[in-house]
Amino acid sequence: MSDTELIADRLSSILEVLERIPRRFAEIKAPSDFSDTPDGIDRMDAICMILIAVGEEFKALDRKTEGALLCGYPEVNWRGIIGLRDFLAHAYFQVNAEQLFGICRDDIPSLIQTVRKMIEDL
Repeated sequence: MSDTELIADRLSSILEVLERIPRRFAEIKAPSDFSDTPDGIDRMDAICMILIAVGEEFKALDRKTEGALLCGYPEVNWRGIIGLRDFLAHAYFQVNAEQLFGICRDDIPSLIQTVRKMIEDL
């Protein structure tokens, strides 16, 4: 498998899990919905796990491509995604439902579009 094929495969895996977030977020209408019910807490846990995995994978891709891949898509705050991964992995009990709500509502749709474009560009 060539480096390009490997990168495309990893991006496809990222896209597959990112596309789960809107489905899991669909019933969340306010930040408190993440904490008010067991279902909301389960959704928050699932979304956080995806964000940890995605951040880790982007960090690995950035290392593998020596920064060349991600810098081609400056519309995404890559440092923020990788930093979010680190925060969620090391400070999960300080997760702010309001921030997570904003990420799911405002950032995930555009990130999904960017990853689709990245795959197309390869």
